[in-house]
Amino acid sequence: MADVIMMARRRVQPWQIIAGLAALALVCIVLFMTVGARGSWSFIIPFRGTKVLQMILVGYAIAVSTVLFQTVTHNRILTPSIMGFDAMFVLIQTTLVFFVGGLATAMIDPMLMFLFEMLAMVAFALLLFRWLFTGQQRSLHLLVLVGIIIGTFFRSFSNFMQRIIDPNEFAVLQDSLFASFNSVNTDLLLVSTIIIAAVSVVAWRINHTFDVLTLGRDNAINLGIDYRRTVSIILFLVAVLVSVSTALVGPVTFFGLLVANLAYVLVGTAKHRYVLPAAILLAVIALIGGQMVLERLFSFNTALSIIIEFLGGLVFIILILRGAAR
Repeated sequence: MADVIMMARRRVQPWQIIAGLAALALVCIVLFMTVGARGSWSFIIPFRGTKVLQMILVGYAIAVSTVLFQTVTHNRILTPSIMGFDAMFVLIQTTLVFFVGGLATAMIDPMLMFLFEMLAMVAFALLLFRWLFTGQQRSLHLLVLVGIIIGTFFRSFSNFMQRIIDPNEFAVLQDSLFASFNSVNTDLLLVSTIIIAAVSVVAWRINHTFDVLTLGRDNAINLGIDYRRTVSIILFLVAVLVSVSTALVGPVTFFGLLVANLAYVLVGTAKHRYVLPAAILLAVIALIGGQMVLERLFSFNTALSIIIEFLGGLVFIILILRGAAR
């Protein structure tokens, strides 16, 4: 059976897989925009179009950040979220509700809140990177371990405040702790688009280094890559992408792990010119297609982020068990 799968994979080229995913993503977008549409198209198209744009931006940011993070860490189990970005978002939300109240938090200008959360998470990432690249030579895996420990501390402190908070305030807080793709702020979309576009330009300028980095630090240096500078840039870009997506819709811990590993399996190669487009398209299909199914078939009886976290958690467990078996 495995031989049959490998033979079928050899007959299908990676670009054909990407073309098929692009067609499927387009179908999902068209169906999301048209299925169940009633009323004036002048209202439906802008209303649903902003949702589509938001999901594309979030899917793009999470997919690219996860693939690049796995490239520099040489580990397909790790995701940027495991470094504590999601935990910091939860801590920020919990602290605000705890000290100023749910009503006052809800009245904060969304643009100000978005910029504050994004800058806080990027500053947190820069502090971790400073730990990596100052003083004596540090291990990248030590950086990841420190990020995991700090993320655990953030979660524990958030849980402590949530246990002693007023129950009514906690009910308000709970809504913000799950990723939501229903509400869209057009002003935030514009800012997010500009930031993600700027990050994409920088990433495109250094894309020739991605495949070299997969060979390891020593090989990358021998092939002429400024390893410290390149890794620093990539980690900064990852931090910005994760911060934007988290501040825009909320924390989604295992989504990047899910789409990145599916992309590796489908294209059958680690070359970034195939893996990155495949991961992005898979993220778009999962978000838009999943949201369409929830809205049209289940009438919002559950949140898309919960399903994504469940499936991503299963993939995470499978990867760990496969690694242990080896």
